[in-house]
Amino acid sequence: MSTENITVAPVTLTEGAVTELKKLIDQQEIGPDFGLRLGVEGGGCSGMSYILGFDQKKEGDTEYTINGIRVFMHKAHGLYLAGMEIDFRSGLDARGFTFNNPNASSTCGCGSSFSA
Repeated sequence: MSTENITVAPVTLTEGAVTELKKLIDQQEIGPDFGLRLGVEGGGCSGMSYILGFDQKKEGDTEYTINGIRVFMHKAHGLYLAGMEIDFRSGLDARGFTFNNPNASSTCGCGSSFSA
């Protein structure tokens, strides 16, 4: 019996987010060496901003596969992103990716910045 380390992704992607991401991967012809980078960085109106984009794996990253999408996240960012849900909304009032982060003590009106 082999024992494998199964790493569970600390974030979830809704069906809408997965559909939109796969569409972007096809439209922008994202190569197999690239994955979706999730993370945080200092800045934004609430102190920290989310990173969401396609990138290559870097030193210090943990790799996950979520619904067939390669996801890269720096190990230190897991503290801020654990339990977060990423959705894609396409409506009259808003269009884009949204972040539902249970670790955020406050967020701003733009929805892409938070404080922990």
